[in-house]
Amino acid sequence: MYSTRASIRLRVSRNCRPFSRCTYATTVYSTPAPHPSQITDADVNGARLYCSNLVKKFDSPSYTLQSFIPPSSTDAYLSIRALNIELARIPDVVSNPTVGALRMQFWRDNLTRTFADTPPKEPVAILLHHALTSLKARYPGISTNVMKGWFMKIINTREQYMDNRPYTSMDALEMYAENTYSTLMYLTLAFMPLNSMPTDHVASHIGKATGIATVLRGLPLIAFPEPPNHHSNNAALGGGRQGAVVLPLDVLADAGVREEDVFRRGADAPGLKDAIFIIATRANDHLITAREMLKNLRQGKDAGHEFEYEGEEGHQYSERGGSGKSQAEDLERGFSVLMPAVSTRLWLEKLESVDFDVFRPELRAREWKLPFKAYWAYSKRTI
Repeated sequence: MYSTRASIRLRVSRNCRPFSRCTYATTVYSTPAPHPSQITDADVNGARLYCSNLVKKFDSPSYTLQSFIPPSSTDAYLSIRALNIELARIPDVVSNPTVGALRMQFWRDNLTRTFADTPPKEPVAILLHHALTSLKARYPGISTNVMKGWFMKIINTREQYMDNRPYTSMDALEMYAENTYSTLMYLTLAFMPLNSMPTDHVASHIGKATGIATVLRGLPLIAFPEPPNHHSNNAALGGGRQGAVVLPLDVLADAGVREEDVFRRGADAPGLKDAIFIIATRANDHLITAREMLKNLRQGKDAGHEFEYEGEEGHQYSERGGSGKSQAEDLERGFSVLMPAVSTRLWLEKLESVDFDVFRPELRAREWKLPFKAYWAYSKRTI
């Protein structure tokens, strides 16, 4: 179904006659269309429903946590999370690297058109454009160039690891998490809009923790992928994906884990639980750091360490200007975006309860305690 939908998106309309009015642009995706697409309220409502259902199906924690996002930023939040899902699913629905690269380019071109105010009639692009239009209406003159750069960073990083190559080191895994899950949080903050180094700094650590935990959670599915669907177009392109162990190579070496042992013995592979423990500990360390930072910053103290990305694209606070408010006020305003810390903490606690056996099926089940734990954490402003 996904491949069919993608093929429909990529198809150039042949029903648009030279002199008839076309409801969407038909120019090449790599260049902005000459006229805006005719996006209706029905299109926006349909796109919102599509993105909401996509997030609900494939990212239930984010779906649950959307209730804490301010209403003015909900459409942005859903479109950002839906795009992340679309990108993450590309390796699962293609077996040809060339097709995967084309789909990544498809999303780059969609974003280019969306930020050029000529969005294609694609649900994620429609809802994102609606969110951008609403933001510009609330804050005339606001620049969105940084947002586009962050979106492209996510796509580039996803494409780099699209072939399920292992991370060369723990630092490489952290950088992947920073360029994906932390950046998702930066984007949501930008749509509020909130330009705050302390808030971005805390979000960076939470995003790294979430990204690392997500890689651990997905290990069984990547190591033992489902057989190909022979009714899909992708089955004819060379069969299903081969399994891969994508954990950091330095951690695997230190723990004495061999890839072939994981394929043969799964959770019983020698050293695997030790490797999972080391990686999960790093994720938990980021949550602890974020928690300590929140405490210090709210008391008007220093964060305790420098924000390593200050000065990079999107983190040039002196040039973009501050919010004019205190650290505590910025953190209060952006706290809803930091809520993934709660879902990540609950998953890491469950992983510990099963002795770091990442193959246990309950680790991939929906967390029924999240709504209650999230409500309590939000009301107490704790993570």
